[in-house]
Amino acid sequence: MFPERLKFPRRPRVRRRLGLGFVLGLWFGFLFYRPVAGLRPLREMGRAWGDERLFVRKDDDGVSSLSEWNVTGTYKGAWGFLDTTNNSSRFPDFKKSNGNSVIELVSTPTKIKGVHYVQGVIIFHDVFDNERTVGGAQIRVEGVYIWPFRQLRMVASSGKGGEFSQEDDYILSNPYHLLGVFSSQVFQESPRDKIWRRKNSPVLYDVEKHCNIEFAAQISRVSSNQNDGERDNYHLEGLMESPSVEEDGDCFSPLLLNATSLNIEVYYNKAVNYTLMVTFVSFLQVLLLIRQMEHSNTQSGAAKVSIIMIGQQAIMDAYLCLLHLTAGILVESLFNAFATASFFKFVVFSIFEMRYLLAIWKASRPMNNGEGWETMRRELSVLYSRFYGILLGGILLMYEFHNYIRPILLLLYSFWIPQIITNVVRDSRKPLHPHYILGITVTRLAVPLYVFGCPSNFMRIEPDKNWCICLGIFIGLQASILLLQHYLGSRWFIPRQILPEKYSYYRRLDQNSNHATDCVICMTAIDLTQRPSDCMVTPCDHFFHSGCLQRWMDIKMECPTCRRPLPPA
Repeated sequence: MFPERLKFPRRPRVRRRLGLGFVLGLWFGFLFYRPVAGLRPLREMGRAWGDERLFVRKDDDGVSSLSEWNVTGTYKGAWGFLDTTNNSSRFPDFKKSNGNSVIELVSTPTKIKGVHYVQGVIIFHDVFDNERTVGGAQIRVEGVYIWPFRQLRMVASSGKGGEFSQEDDYILSNPYHLLGVFSSQVFQESPRDKIWRRKNSPVLYDVEKHCNIEFAAQISRVSSNQNDGERDNYHLEGLMESPSVEEDGDCFSPLLLNATSLNIEVYYNKAVNYTLMVTFVSFLQVLLLIRQMEHSNTQSGAAKVSIIMIGQQAIMDAYLCLLHLTAGILVESLFNAFATASFFKFVVFSIFEMRYLLAIWKASRPMNNGEGWETMRRELSVLYSRFYGILLGGILLMYEFHNYIRPILLLLYSFWIPQIITNVVRDSRKPLHPHYILGITVTRLAVPLYVFGCPSNFMRIEPDKNWCICLGIFIGLQASILLLQHYLGSRWFIPRQILPEKYSYYRRLDQNSNHATDCVICMTAIDLTQRPSDCMVTPCDHFFHSGCLQRWMDIKMECPTCRRPLPPA
């Protein structure tokens, strides 16, 4: 009786367990059916693209297929046509067979398990032989990333020309993209730029109009020994095809894309190192300016310096101050570094160079110092208006002709030429200190040589060795002429036949050779029987020791006896 009594209550419990298991089985089956049903159209699309073998490919690094990878980021690599003999059957302007490429992707999860929605931009550099746009050919794409199989399937975005979506916010705020925008290598097109591209590169718009662009790629993880940071890096390898809409052949031959994700931390470190370099260079320029201001601390010495030369350097430093401040605002995580560099450039520009500019301006108008304050304030306001007007006009000019930024930089780096011309016209004697000439020449070359010459800079600008060599030779030639003017004379390279007549302070004396007079500078007697080079005579027939009068003219260009103006020595 006891065993039978125990068996009786167990039958409902067993039935409840069987019912619960049946319900759980249906629930798990339903959950499993949803992703499988969602993946079925993607599998069929993969078969239609003829790349089904990629779905069953195993990961080379042995990572479990269930681990989820975040492919959001910037990828940099190369592109190339598979068939180099016939790159394009429809667009013969596709002359080049390979080049560099940049891919920017943003991935967001979807309701389908294992599938992410991906949106981005593919940028092709070196597409045309006559390509003038610095941004290259840009194609906006969208598609899906099937992370269990590491597959990426994308097509050309149908929303071209529309408003940016929320996914575009990442692309626009990507630090690497923003640094590229800031360096004018990759920038978002304005309506005026689009009109210009439509006029000069109509082939790109024909591709968007007459072609369907399909892209299938396999994503793999870069091994840890190749990764230069803590964040995981990924490698993307895929095939891009473009069948024609009218079904009369492919628009261009299939091309292969290989790209590796960039570690943004590396670019952060490079940007910080760059700002440290700019800060150090600015500190050196402050020391050089102080040395030059001490060299020309007199009214006569300041009047020998070209105000255009100092003003041009002040405008350059003002541009660098604004550029670094803009970069810090764009990339918020680098604001402190760029703001520091911008602050030092502001100190160089607003405190030292503007102060020196005012000293030169005041020394060049000594006869007006006795005028009223209203006249001086009016002339000073005209000086400031011209300076800031040229500053703003230069910004508009560079924006309008941003495709010709390198010739504009060559024009900016001709700041020694006004001083060379001033030395020749005024026959100035040693207006600049040699240390200032050499130091400013070297420090001014630091930024352009880094931007256009360093192959591993943090900006997206391809190095141009020839342009850097031309810039170095150009500014080096200017500095060499200034140094030769310092040691050989300001008109050493001009033939004497075309030089104007110059007053000689060592002219023959009409007085009796036994005549003696006193030098009013040192209050000692002048022996006229000595060598003629020991005595100098002014146009007003006053006699002085050569050394005394030369030191006097370094301070004031007027006769110590009668206060008449003196010609250059």
